[in-house]
Amino acid sequence: MKSVAVYCGSALGNHPHYAQAAASFGALLAQRGLRLVYGGGNIGLMGQVADAALAHGGQVTGVIPHQLANLEMAHQGLQQLETVETMAQRKTRMEELADAFVALPGGVGTLEELAEVLTLQQLGNLQGPVALLNVDGFWDPFVEMFASFVQRGFMQRRYVDGLIVESDPQRLLDRCADFKPLGAKWES
Repeated sequence: MKSVAVYCGSALGNHPHYAQAAASFGALLAQRGLRLVYGGGNIGLMGQVADAALAHGGQVTGVIPHQLANLEMAHQGLQQLETVETMAQRKTRMEELADAFVALPGGVGTLEELAEVLTLQQLGNLQGPVALLNVDGFWDPFVEMFASFVQRGFMQRRYVDGLIVESDPQRLLDRCADFKPLGAKWES
């Protein structure tokens, strides 16, 4: 594992724990020598995670659509900032650049990015781990919904069991490093 895609809010949320967790996670990625791959913004939790990684000597690659870059949201202090045409291209490029995929608190955009990597994992197109940094139980409702997919016959248990959910960022990254691919949905 060399690069970690981080999906998180372009807002800070309404509790300081979210920003603190994002900054701590960015610093931890840098300390472990892992490149941060993220949405390229300088605002919200996105800015927090990137600024902390940079402040601790980390490598940071941002991928941002022109539409957002033109609104002056692009982080100008990154070692690498790629500008793409669409949000779909942003997601694809982040998937290409990363070995692991971690969601921090965020809104509907974060949820949509998370759903895509989980889908690609089930299709066998994505071999790396998918993880949730569960700050103050933020992801608990999602995990419950995910489990209900299994109970109702819409998802195989191995994908619920394979989702890494941790409130401790060190443990989360340790589990990501030890992750074994789950295989495609139609493999036995």
